[in-house]
Formats: sequence, structure tokens, C-alpha cells
Amino acid sequence: MSADEARRLFESQPVAHLATADLSGQPHVVAICFALAGEAIVTAVDSKPKRNRRLKRLDNVRRNSRASVLVDHYEDDWSALWWARADGRARVLDAGDAGHGAAVGALVDRYAQYRSSPPDGPVIEVTVERWSSWRAEQ
Repeated sequence: MSADEARRLFESQPVAHLATADLSGQPHVVAICFALAGEAIVTAVDSKPKRNRRLKRLDNVRRNSRASVLVDHYEDDWSALWWARADGRARVLDAGDAGHGAAVGALVDRYAQYRSSPPDGPVIEVTVERWSSWRAEQ
């Protein structure tokens, strides 16, 4: 499947999985809400309950910018299975940083839940360098 098709399928899903790694290579994967913003994928720390705001994903991105974001589609009919992955470089945008407001705006546009309570925490922006994908039926 082409990069454009992978991106289109990627955007069709409401949830993705963000994979980061610490400096020793220890992987960390979390489910995220996301939006596509140009050539980047953005996700933010929002008000959903968390143990604290010092999140492993933020620490990992600050120390190791390599990241992947994956979406997938499952059905009992395995001929309908597919996945799309974006690999790239990530950075953390704190409130006040250039691009933070636009990223939050993209998330607010995508998720009705954010319209009454926009994310107020840091944003992770993954600039996509490579799209890859697979589909059971070509």
C-alpha cells in the first residue's frame, strides 16, 4: 500500500499506540489520542487520570527522539485486517512553545471531548519520516 493510503487509513482510526524507548533501548508503548498536523502526528497530555504528570513517554522523547506510532484494524474476518505505522523523530512541546497551540487545536478539532476541556499539558509531536503498512487483501 502506498504512503498516502497508509496515512489515510491511519487517520481513519480514533486511537493509536505510541512507542518510545529510553536511552538503554527499553521500549514503552501507550495508547494515545492523536491528530495529523501536516507531516506530523501530535498527541497531548490531557486531564484523563494519570499517576502524575512526569510521564515515561515524555522523558523518553526528551532523551531519545526516535518514535513510532501504530494503528491497526481487527475483525474476525481476517481478510479485512490491516495496520499502518509512522516512524519518525519526536519532540516535546511545552505550553508557550511554537507549535503547541496549533497541535492542541488539531486535537480539539478531531475529538469532541477536548472541545470543553482542551489538553493543557505538553504535546508530543512526531515528524513522520517513513510510513509503512500491511493489508491482508491487496
